[in-house]
Amino acid sequence: MRPAHPQPTHLEPMLSPPPAKPLGWLACVVFLLISPSLAGELRVGTAAVKINPPLGTPMAGYYHARGSQGVLDDLYAKAAVLDDGQTKVAFVVCDLISLPRGTVLESRRLIEEKTRIPGGHVMISATHTHTGPALARESSRDDMDGGSSKPAKTYTGQLPTHIAQAVAEAHARLAPARAAYARESEHRLAFCRRFWMKDGTVGWNPGKLNPNTIRPVGPIDPEVGVVYFDTADQKPLLTYVNFAMHSDTTGGQLTSADYPGALARRLAECKGPEMLTLFANGTCGNLNHINVQWADRQHGPDEANRLGTILAAAVMKAYMDLKPAVDTTLRVRSEVLQLPLPKVTDEELRVAREIAGQGSKAKFMDQVQSYKALDVAARQGKPLEVEVQVVSMGKELAWVSTPGEVFVEIGLSIKAASPFRQTHVVELANGSVGYIPHRSAYAEGNYEVVSARCAEGSGEMLVTAAVRMLAELYQQAGLTPLRQSRSPSPSGRRGDTRSGRSGDPSRRSSPSTPSVSQCSCCIRARATPARYGSRDQC
Repeated sequence: MRPAHPQPTHLEPMLSPPPAKPLGWLACVVFLLISPSLAGELRVGTAAVKINPPLGTPMAGYYHARGSQGVLDDLYAKAAVLDDGQTKVAFVVCDLISLPRGTVLESRRLIEEKTRIPGGHVMISATHTHTGPALARESSRDDMDGGSSKPAKTYTGQLPTHIAQAVAEAHARLAPARAAYARESEHRLAFCRRFWMKDGTVGWNPGKLNPNTIRPVGPIDPEVGVVYFDTADQKPLLTYVNFAMHSDTTGGQLTSADYPGALARRLAECKGPEMLTLFANGTCGNLNHINVQWADRQHGPDEANRLGTILAAAVMKAYMDLKPAVDTTLRVRSEVLQLPLPKVTDEELRVAREIAGQGSKAKFMDQVQSYKALDVAARQGKPLEVEVQVVSMGKELAWVSTPGEVFVEIGLSIKAASPFRQTHVVELANGSVGYIPHRSAYAEGNYEVVSARCAEGSGEMLVTAAVRMLAELYQQAGLTPLRQSRSPSPSGRRGDTRSGRSGDPSRRSSPSTPSVSQCSCCIRARATPARYGSRDQC
């Protein structure tokens, strides 16, 4: 069966004019090589497995202990499996605050065992809900927030089984599908939560209508990325949504998926309950939903429903602009990076031990600094090992994983340099090392920077690796990136696209790799052209 839309191959631009004398056998060979039916038919399967914690399980998200008292709305491990006939890829999103790297690796092992999908072809992320269970993550905070408790350890140990079950069920439901994509802009949901203050400092969550605030320090990412899958007879299968905004709205002691859960409910009302909504959070380490110029209270289940409904409306508007994906060939790259640690002095470590002993009685920022110092010291100088993964579909769509609560400037830089028509940057994917600010934020200080377990420049390392792999996959799709020079790229490939293994992680960007050095006005112009203009460069 032929796909609904012809798939160009990398051979098409290389075809020379026909020879003077007809060569029937050559024409036959060329036809077979470029025939879209040989590329395979896209198949998609979806599934969702409930992952509600038992009553009383410690809850994540804050610097104090609290236990679950019931369920407001269900938490899920949601999975989508894509198969182009040669390569299979799985996207998994869990309604959790984050996922430890060990949980990701064990989940991949079980998935590979159950489905034969290579572990390196599985992207597992968290929505960052603050009304889910605390996880055992080998952090100095575990004793404080319940991550070291028996219920948390038991729950964390069972997670890989649930995640693998979701992927196995989705794999068993693979069926012919069509892919389409679009994007919409929503400028009034997410806000930068870092502000320049009148005293010259950078404030964090300064409060509503605070007369001492001047303006936000940085931009937001208003882009709502949508990838939609349905059957040939237009039966909805999956809506993949990527948007950057903290999931910390509902509060309380009832487990809830927060606004991503409300988003899924609204889209189900539109498209039917059989369609799965997979929400992958964008880079929102320094963004949240608080509009400091609006006096109304923005907390609780009603606020989560408001946010989810507005985001769903943006997705529904994007449905009207869906473009069919012409080439559904899947490709995967991944690279493991070594992120440097920040410096911690002996005196800082001594103070940190004292403050940790005070528990939740200590001042908030003192707790943040002390737990960071303890975690960094515990590594004994060993860098943080993180993964950046890139999945692409043809030359139109790409997905990039980032391993923590990443500042929006980093995601915008990746998008700005990506040669693909639509790129989705996913945070808290394939593990988490906490906050990852961009370089200039380190001098500004305050909460996220004080909390960061990685040193200045780590975020830019993610950008460099992601952009390099995006360029390589785009070249593999048969075209040169628009922002890439025409000079030949260095010989040798970065990784095995079948296994997800990477090559030499120390390899630097080549001259043919798009530049990732962009000033803040360029990034802001791309994110909000109506406000800053449409400049691509200064």
